[in-house]
Amino acid sequence: MQRYLIIAAAAIVTIGVGVVVYFYFFSGSPDIMVAPTGTSTLPAAGEGGTSVSDSKPTSPAASVSPRLVQISKGPVVRGEVVIDRKPLTASSSPQVVVQYLERQSGNVYSYLPHEKVLTRISNKTVPGIQSAAWLPDGSYAFVRYLSGDTSSIINSYGLAATTSAGFFLTQNLSGLAVSSSSLLTLASGVNGSVATLLHSDGSHPTTVFTTPLSSLHVSFAGKNRYLAYTKPSATLLGDAFLYTSSSNFSRVAGPLFGLVALASPKGNWVLVSYTANSTMQLELVNPATNQVIPLPIGTIADKCVWSADETSIYCGIPVDPSTRATYPDDWYQGALHFNDRIWKINVSGRYAELVLDFAQESKEALDAEALAIDPQATTLVFVNKNDGSLWSYSL
Repeated sequence: MQRYLIIAAAAIVTIGVGVVVYFYFFSGSPDIMVAPTGTSTLPAAGEGGTSVSDSKPTSPAASVSPRLVQISKGPVVRGEVVIDRKPLTASSSPQVVVQYLERQSGNVYSYLPHEKVLTRISNKTVPGIQSAAWLPDGSYAFVRYLSGDTSSIINSYGLAATTSAGFFLTQNLSGLAVSSSSLLTLASGVNGSVATLLHSDGSHPTTVFTTPLSSLHVSFAGKNRYLAYTKPSATLLGDAFLYTSSSNFSRVAGPLFGLVALASPKGNWVLVSYTANSTMQLELVNPATNQVIPLPIGTIADKCVWSADETSIYCGIPVDPSTRATYPDDWYQGALHFNDRIWKINVSGRYAELVLDFAQESKEALDAEALAIDPQATTLVFVNKNDGSLWSYSL
C-alpha cells in the first residue's frame, strides 16, 4: 500500500509541475506560444495535418455586413499581419492582404479584403501553434510551441509563409518581438533577463541590455529604442521602461497595478493601461516630456493597435465590464470574456469615437484581441477571443 501511495504522490507532483509550467509561461502571457508537440523538432509536412504544395482558393469568408467579414470560422493562431502590397500598375492602388496561421494545422492563409478571396498558401504543416509574430512584409512568421517529454522546452521557429524555408532560434526564450528587419528576443532566468537583437534571418546576435528583472515583456519603440514592462498582474505594482543605448533605462509609467504598455510605431507615445478601484484605465504618456494624458475610455492595452502614422489608436472596449473581476489577470487566463465595441482614439484631440458596434453588426458578442491594421488604415483585423475566429472590418 505504501508503494502505491508513493507512486500516486509522484504522479500528482508531476502533474502539478506541468500545470505550474503552463500557467507561468503561457497563461496571461501574449508573448508565449503553446503547442505541446511531444518532440523537440518542428513537425514535418503531413504530420498532424494536410500538406499544401500549391496556392489555391479555399472556402470564401463570410460577410456579416457590408464592412464586417468573418474570415475564418475555426480558430486561428493569435497574431496576424495586414500588408499593403505594391500596386500592379502605376494607376492602381496598393493591394491589402491579410496573412494568418490556422491553429489546427499551422498552414498559412492569405485573405484579400477588397476581393473577399481566401487562399491557403503554405506548404508546411505545423500543428498546435497558438501565437505568432510576423515580419511586416508577411514573409516570415515567428512561431513558438512547447516540446519535450514533459513539454518543458519552449521552441521559437521562423516559418516562411510561402516556401519550405525556416530556422530555429535559441530555445526557452521568454519574449520575442519583430520589426521590419530585426528580431528582439528575451531570455529570462532566476538571475535576470538578457535582450538580444538579431537580423530577421536570425543572424548577427548582439546583446541590447541585461537587467536583474526576470519577468518582462519587450518590444520595439522606434529606431534604436525598446520598451520593457513587468509582467502584468492586478496584485502587483508594475513599471514600464524605455531603453536606449545612450540613456539606459528610463521609467515612463508606474508603479501601477496591472500595468500593460504599448509603444507607438515611432516611439513618440506609449499607451498604458492599468487597474484602479477594480476598473480598467487608459492613458497616454509622452516619453520626451513625461506628460501623462488620461483617456476617456478604459480597456487592456493588449486589446489595442496603433495606426502607422501614430495619429490614432483602435481598441476593443468592453461594454459594461464587471467590477468584481480581477483585471487583467482574469482576461488573460480566460476566466472571463468581454462584449466589445471598437473605438478609435484620436491622439491629438484626446477624444474617442465609436467605430464598430458588434451587437448591431454581427448580432453576437465578440471579444477583440490581437488587433492589426494596414499602413494606410483601411482594414482592421482582429481575433475573437471567444472562439479564436478571425475578422476584418473596412474602416
